[in-house]
Amino acid sequence: MNWLQNWRRSRKLAALRDPQFAFLWDKPPAGEYVSLDCEMSCLDPKLAEIISIAAILIKDQRIFLSETWTVLVKPAGQIDPASIPVHGLRHQDVQGGIALSDALAQLLHFIGPRPIVGYYLEFDLAVINRSLKLGVALPNAAIDISGLFYDRMVSAHRPDVDLSLSYILQTLDIPDLPRHNPVNDALLAAMVFLKLRA
Repeated sequence: MNWLQNWRRSRKLAALRDPQFAFLWDKPPAGEYVSLDCEMSCLDPKLAEIISIAAILIKDQRIFLSETWTVLVKPAGQIDPASIPVHGLRHQDVQGGIALSDALAQLLHFIGPRPIVGYYLEFDLAVINRSLKLGVALPNAAIDISGLFYDRMVSAHRPDVDLSLSYILQTLDIPDLPRHNPVNDALLAAMVFLKLRA
């Protein structure tokens, strides 16, 4: 790590409101990633609350299902009825969930400084960063499988690429799983990630 990286790291750590999470700025373990998916109370990233999370460890070219972390989160507000048919979680289904602050603390300890993999990660990370209130955004590298797929498929002869998960799975010959279950969605993202890296 050169002096500029050290300086940037020290600036970020100085802005960090909770020093227990300073480990997020450590060097990530080589060849390790975490595939992440969240289900939300609504589709507006400025209002959405996390109601379930799943994260799966990836090491080199293997997905470690034995290293899966998942939790239900009890939201402070109500679940938008329009989102219930998507993820199948009603307000009463998450009343036994843990507090968001506890869920996010556990999540960050599971992820550590590893890069985060997911499908359209921007939404999930926007809600996570807003909810954490760390004073700084998560420093983890974010790897969006839709972006990887686009880079692989786009060409001068094919400038438009279908980035729907169904099309990505079909193109890469990856079996589909029931969607909007955070464990399944994190697993699908992990499989796509490894297939595109192979």
